[in-house]
Amino acid sequence: REPRKTVLGMPWFVDRRTLHEEAGKMIDRLGASLPSISRPVGTFSGGQQQTVAIARALTFNPSLVIMDEPTAALAVKEVQSVLNLIRQLKQQGIAVVLISHRLNDVLSVTDHIVVLRQGRVVNILNTADTTMNRLVSEIVGADAADAALHETRG
Repeated sequence: REPRKTVLGMPWFVDRRTLHEEAGKMIDRLGASLPSISRPVGTFSGGQQQTVAIARALTFNPSLVIMDEPTAALAVKEVQSVLNLIRQLKQQGIAVVLISHRLNDVLSVTDHIVVLRQGRVVNILNTADTTMNRLVSEIVGADAADAALHETRG
């Protein structure tokens, strides 16, 4: 998958120059910025590492990207960066399945929400018509009043 240099007609070595050029193009496609394409990914912040993971997925020209808790361990600024990347994928016609417990993130970038409870689909919601209270009620399986009562009783 990586670009290779051929020696004696055999693809023995990774062509790092071409690899860095292609990585730079993917990062540019996302409208993101990284300190250096040649730095080890482990030295990047959490949000920058997510950017690299998304860019890597794009090298396969996907029509669908599944993201499982992409913002869970990120600072607020990095969360916004990842959410902007999700919006860009959407603008490019790439479907995104976002799995997240951060309901504000879900409401800010999705068109539809599939609510699961105990492994079963309990509802499919149009995000534009969904409030936070409604979403929480669907998740916990109670109406908003019942959910509030449960919270006060512990």
